[in-house]
Amino acid sequence: MRTIIDPKLVDWTDCPLVERKPLKLSGVPIVKHTRVQADSIVENYESGSPVEEISENFSISEEIIRELLAFAATHRNSLVR
Repeated sequence: MRTIIDPKLVDWTDCPLVERKPLKLSGVPIVKHTRVQADSIVENYESGSPVEEISENFSISEEIIRELLAFAATHRNSLVR
């Protein structure tokens, strides 16, 4: 069963796989060394895409995808409850 994660509630601040740089996609949280928004990974998973398909579509390893999803599931923005 999939855990539904609202990507707008994820606080990516402490995720070692995600970076924010003002000059890269206007500071949106992205997967390091890519231009892929971390929230896009979560949104694709929630929409029913399997990890293997997300990995292929974004050229990111399945291991990283799984780590991002695990982080997202446990790091919600504490400002919204």
